[in-house]
Amino acid sequence: MTAPLAPLPPLHPKTTTFLFMDFQNGVTSRIGDQAAQLFGRAASVLDAARAAGAGVVFVRVAFREGCPELGEDHRMAAVVKQMGGLRLDAEETQIVAALAPRATEPVVVKHRVGPFLGTDLTPILSARRTETLVLLGVATSGVVLSTVRHAADADYRVVVVEDACADADPEVHRVLMEKVFPRQAVVTRSDAVVAALTRPV
Repeated sequence: MTAPLAPLPPLHPKTTTFLFMDFQNGVTSRIGDQAAQLFGRAASVLDAARAAGAGVVFVRVAFREGCPELGEDHRMAAVVKQMGGLRLDAEETQIVAALAPRATEPVVVKHRVGPFLGTDLTPILSARRTETLVLLGVATSGVVLSTVRHAADADYRVVVVEDACADADPEVHRVLMEKVFPRQAVVTRSDAVVAALTRPV
């Protein structure tokens, strides 16, 4: 990303929740060589969020046998079938080991691109009195884009961690981060988030 980044607002741990989205084996395998460095940056943010006492929620996409949540005619059905069905208990749908959730950290299972529709994410965020959402995930043009749009419309303050998101198409990633997301979110980098969490607010 070459465009200048907007100033990062204070991140108050009690009202900030970090969403780690689709960091699962079958999804991250599609971004190739980007994965290892991506996991390292996401892990640094995860460690800082945990240490600060901020909310941490993981999101994964998975389906029952036969994908009854989609139906044969849904546009996602062909993609899910190509990825082996993404069954709930399959290795492909589990969170990568580098970002393994703790027992106390919710894992939201979604059946669409975005994490809000038909899931328990909203009550989890409400219970934490969440005002700010910090987004990390794969892919930028998929779950990250959908979440930015929904969260902004729902009046959350939205922060996107640019170098802890990735897309199979780097140019799509760049355009979204530089041209689209700044209209509804603050786009920043992992080191800025870690620094914000380790200084008093």
